[in-house]
Amino acid sequence: MFGKVAPESQYGTVRNYDGAGMARRAYLFADTDIVGERASNVGIVAFSVFVFVAVFLIVGALGWILVGEVTLLLVLFAAIAAVVACMACHIAQQWERVVVLRLGKFNRISGPGMFWTFPLLESNTMRVDTRTRVTNFGAEETLTADLVPLDVNAVLFWHVWDAKAACLEVGDFTKAVELSAQTALRDAIGRASAAEVAIRRDQLDRELKRVLEEKVAPWGVTILSVEVRDILIPKELQDAMSLEAQAEQRKKSRIILMEAEQDIFDIINELKDSYAGDEEAMRLRIMHLVSESALGGKGTVVVPSSFSEGFTDIFKESGSAQ
Repeated sequence: MFGKVAPESQYGTVRNYDGAGMARRAYLFADTDIVGERASNVGIVAFSVFVFVAVFLIVGALGWILVGEVTLLLVLFAAIAAVVACMACHIAQQWERVVVLRLGKFNRISGPGMFWTFPLLESNTMRVDTRTRVTNFGAEETLTADLVPLDVNAVLFWHVWDAKAACLEVGDFTKAVELSAQTALRDAIGRASAAEVAIRRDQLDRELKRVLEEKVAPWGVTILSVEVRDILIPKELQDAMSLEAQAEQRKKSRIILMEAEQDIFDIINELKDSYAGDEEAMRLRIMHLVSESALGGKGTVVVPSSFSEGFTDIFKESGSAQ
């Protein structure tokens, strides 16, 4: 059912339970990098090569004009100038923000597009991707308030809005967001019962989003949404909850039936005075009830002889009238 799995060091795990109550393990991909249509960096590499070649040729040509010949020192100087030019010229993608430090201190946020830095004095410390990221996280065998172990899997949608805070306030903001989401999920499960966790998913999503927003805001991260994907409950507890739900439905059906009987009894009490003084109306009502019973055509209506004698007078009167 689960196919091949990867080592646990790269994948998170969630246990499921088979019919015998034995634990099965499903592996969930836990990588938080942006996966899918990745942009190519070929253009940036090609631009760097172009800058290197262009600066090398320009410096070499100027040196040849001034010196009058091509020497090894001239070639070495042109190569150094080309390397320095490549170190000073940079390109950031549309979704990238680059944190630039000058002599170890924060200087500015550069990008997107082309920008320049002073070689050796300034450094590009981190390139931050500001696109929406998807993090798959879960809580395995977490005890609820009524001491029921649950395995919950959820998805977190977030993005970085402040590259400076993401770089300077936390060492690894991606890992910090993932671990914070997992901790918040475990805390939320521990405060609720198993039934509340299974039924009130929307409330759990909102609670996780609120807690995570307060936690990661100083890191320059915004939580877009949290969605609980799956809740795995032990087989024994599933059977018990099913029996409880069936009993509750039977209780409701019996209450509805008793209320219907009470309404019918009240209507009969209101009509009994009308039928009490009119035997013909009572006979017609009896005939109507018998007719309704026979309309289905799926059974036989057995009329006692004493009951059928009540219709003879009607038939006689009808014949004499004709």
